[in-house]
Amino acid sequence: MNIRTISIALALLATITLGFAAKPESTGPDPDAILKNLYKAHAAQKGPFDDKENLKALGQYFTKELAALIRKDAIESKGEVGAYGFDPLYESQDPEIKNFKIGEVHWGGILKREDDEPEDGLAVVVVTFTDNGKRRTMPFRFQQQADKSWKIADINYSDGSTLAGLIRDAYK
Repeated sequence: MNIRTISIALALLATITLGFAAKPESTGPDPDAILKNLYKAHAAQKGPFDDKENLKALGQYFTKELAALIRKDAIESKGEVGAYGFDPLYESQDPEIKNFKIGEVHWGGILKREDDEPEDGLAVVVVTFTDNGKRRTMPFRFQQQADKSWKIADINYSDGSTLAGLIRDAYK
């Protein structure tokens, strides 16, 4: 490699960085473990989106705010399709998932530039997979709670929408 190529690579690394904040002190499982448990429960049809009658599992995974929105959607939709017309963990109506991977935890979030500061109490985990031949990337945003545990604060979808945003927009 020549010096110019090395300089360009170093400049790119300096301007585009991931959140390398130190792992904060916490109680309970880390965000990636929470996602593993959520997807495992979902696959067994025992997750919080599967049992509309028993919404207690929402608090196990989601912040109070997001759990309240999901609960509202379950009640308001009266058993019909609610605010989101797809499986919220796959952004798909009929998921056929391959190459599923839960990424590493980015403590402090994902930073876009070197001068951005990590946000305390925030973490992001990116889930990637192929669904019906289409590659998907879904960032899950986590917030640390007062008891130092981690909960999912929102899920980002490929069209720029979020789970919380879809539910809020449906019930304005």
